[in-house]
Order: sequence, then structure tokens, then C-alpha cells
Amino acid sequence: MRFMVMVRSSEQIETGEPPSWELAEEMMRNNEELAKAGVLLAAGGLLPSSKGAARVRFEGSRTTVIDGPFTEAKELIAGFWLIEVRSLEEAIEWVKRVPNTDGLHGDIEIRQVAE
Repeated sequence: MRFMVMVRSSEQIETGEPPSWELAEEMMRNNEELAKAGVLLAAGGLLPSSKGAARVRFEGSRTTVIDGPFTEAKELIAGFWLIEVRSLEEAIEWVKRVPNTDGLHGDIEIRQVAE
């Protein structure tokens, strides 16, 4: 089973302030652990919405493009992992290990990928 793990953004992340070196190193170690276990398919961090972002909204036959930056940081995604594990429970166990020494990650959402 594949799961998309999405890290919610924060006001600090949206300002473009980089994480501490300590957190960056912990995240790299976490990613290495996922890779060594053979569950990591892809991972990445996203730039703040001020660095180039857009939403495309479909309303009936009308299409609207909304340019960033976006004001509600809590509704944005700051980064992701794509993992392959046996169950949602296993995905949860991996996500519980995500470092959060800066206190930046309020919510991390786990969603199963449609197969």
C-alpha cells in the first residue's frame, strides 16, 4: 500500500525561514532510515507560496487561476513523503518518528494512494 504523507505549512515556513541545522540533520537521518527500510518512494520540501504558487479553480465551465502567495499557512503543504508499507498502522508508526525539534509541524496528514 502506498501512502502520501503531507506536512502542513506554518507561518514560519511561509516566511521562507529555513529550519534549524539540527532539524535539517534530523530530517535527513529520518529520510535515510526510511530509505534503508525500503519504504521511501519519494520525498521533498516545497518552497513558500510567495516563491511561486498558483491554484486553479474549476467552477462549472469557468476556470480561475489564483496566484500566490496564500495567506492561510495551515491550509498549505510544506513537504511530503511517498511511502510504501503494509498498512495504515505501519504508516502511522513511521510518521510518529518524524523529527519536530523546531515545533514547526502541527499536523502531518497520511492519505492512501488510489491503486
